[in-house]
Amino acid sequence: MSVLALRLAGPLQSWGASSRFTRRTTESAPTKSGVIGLLAAAAGIERGDDAALAPLAALRFGVRIDQPGTRIRDFHTAHHGVTGASMPLSERYYLADAVFVAAVEGDRTLLAGLDEALRSPVYPPYLGRRSCPPAGPVDLGLHEDARLEDVLTTVPWQASPWYRRRRRTPRTLTVLRETAADEPATTADILRDQPVSFDAAHRRHAPRTVLTVPVPTPMPAGRGGPRDAHDPFAALAALDVLEG
Repeated sequence: MSVLALRLAGPLQSWGASSRFTRRTTESAPTKSGVIGLLAAAAGIERGDDAALAPLAALRFGVRIDQPGTRIRDFHTAHHGVTGASMPLSERYYLADAVFVAAVEGDRTLLAGLDEALRSPVYPPYLGRRSCPPAGPVDLGLHEDARLEDVLTTVPWQASPWYRRRRRTPRTLTVLRETAADEPATTADILRDQPVSFDAAHRRHAPRTVLTVPVPTPMPAGRGGPRDAHDPFAALAALDVLEG
């Protein structure tokens, strides 16, 4: 088995698993449906191609919360594109300033193709909604002959530099991951975000089991590396210095 790791960071993210009608919520961490959708878009898989989606949906998925962010609410208005009539006012929830490490485990050849697709995507990636682009490169690399649990434990802490400056390093980080084939699911939670079809006419999701486990906080990603080359919040840090 191999594992493909992703860094999901941006000003806003939204990962809905139970949104209904005019209230569009977000989970506290990326959903499997959202991340598989991101990978499928990068690979150029069309929404109605369930056969091409199936191998991606079968990958084992996990996510680590490196920077939990803040939940915010937005009121959304829209007008019908043809009639111009006002659409119902809706509430939309987002996570602001959050950073996650997501990972998928499976066949090396499949993951190598997805790794390459992330570096040159057919459709641009977004963090749950099209209005939420990532702040930087998503790809964290392919780990060969690895397990999901090990990668989510050892990948360097990806919190933003400004967050690390202002907050004390936590002892542990929270990991949400699917159970392994040889692992009992007696303490697992159920989340209905297993993608079956992304077809706009009949989107379908199935339940999956999710374990919540703490892992020791690894060393942070090195300063001055490619992940620190673009920090959209650097200007805010400069303002704090001026105000001080």
